[in-house]
Amino acid sequence: MILTGPAIAAAIQAGEITIDPYDPARLSPNAYDWRLGDTLRVCDGDLDAATPTEFTEQSLPAAGLVLEPGVLYLGVTLERTGSETYAQMLNGDRTIGCLGIWVHVSAPLGHQGHAIRWTLEIRAARPVRVYPEMTFGKLVFLSAFGTPASYQQQPAKYATTDGIDISRLYEEIPGGVL
Repeated sequence: MILTGPAIAAAIQAGEITIDPYDPARLSPNAYDWRLGDTLRVCDGDLDAATPTEFTEQSLPAAGLVLEPGVLYLGVTLERTGSETYAQMLNGDRTIGCLGIWVHVSAPLGHQGHAIRWTLEIRAARPVRVYPEMTFGKLVFLSAFGTPASYQQQPAKYATTDGIDISRLYEEIPGGVL
């Protein structure tokens, strides 16, 4: 079940959900409008699942940065979010979709206990200028059924992520870089 905006606000007040920084004006009927952080990693060269991705990192200037088609950008949310009570689902939204930006298509689930600034996978259909702290998507909170198991307590490779992180699939591939 998806929490309503008032239920998200109540859960924040009760300490069951963390959104930092939090702005109650960013609540919508069933979500929280999250923002793009101020840093992007540009993935360089060919990508290989058996090796760490090479990248250059750059700050987003206040005047914005033009995203180019055919380039994989890794970004980060401005907000750090988490909950031991609720799972999270991070999505882009119509406002950026209409600009031809695809964001975070492959990994929208935030497990219970995963308190992070989300790594974002970003692609542009056409050249488009983006700005730090612009609204970039919606975050929903979901009730979970069954015995909770905090992600932070699992032996998961992304449990300590706090910002932009590259794929670590190479840790699982025989012969991959460790």
